[in-house]
Amino acid sequence: MYYFPTHPPYFVLAFGLFAAVTSGAALTGTLKTVVSKWQSDGAENSGTALSKNALLFPFLGVTIGLVSFLVAGLEIFGFPPTLALAIGLPISLLTCLLMWVQLGSMMTFVQTRGISSLDLDSMR
Repeated sequence: MYYFPTHPPYFVLAFGLFAAVTSGAALTGTLKTVVSKWQSDGAENSGTALSKNALLFPFLGVTIGLVSFLVAGLEIFGFPPTLALAIGLPISLLTCLLMWVQLGSMMTFVQTRGISSLDLDSMR
C-alpha cells in the first residue's frame, strides 16, 4: 500500500530550484548595492527600513522557490500532496522567517557598529 504519484511534479521541482537560485542571485546583487551605498554614504545616514524594503521582493522569490522545491521533492519521494504541503510549508516558511530575522539583525549590527565590524579575518 505505497503511494506512487502517477505524474511526479518534476516541473515544479525544477521551477522551484530555478526560482530560488535566480532570486538568490538577485538578493545578492541587491545586498551588495545596499552595502556599497552604506559604505559611500555612511551607515548612519541611510535607514534600515529602506534597505530591507529593497530586499523584500528578491527574498520572497527565494521563499516561493524554496517552498515549491521542498513540497515537490517530498511528493516525488512518495508523500501524498496534502502531507507534503503540510510538512514542507511550515519547514520552509519557518526557515525563511528565521533567515529574514537574522538578515535584519545583521543589518542593524552593521548600522550601529559599522561595516568593518563584520570582517572576522582582521580580528586576532
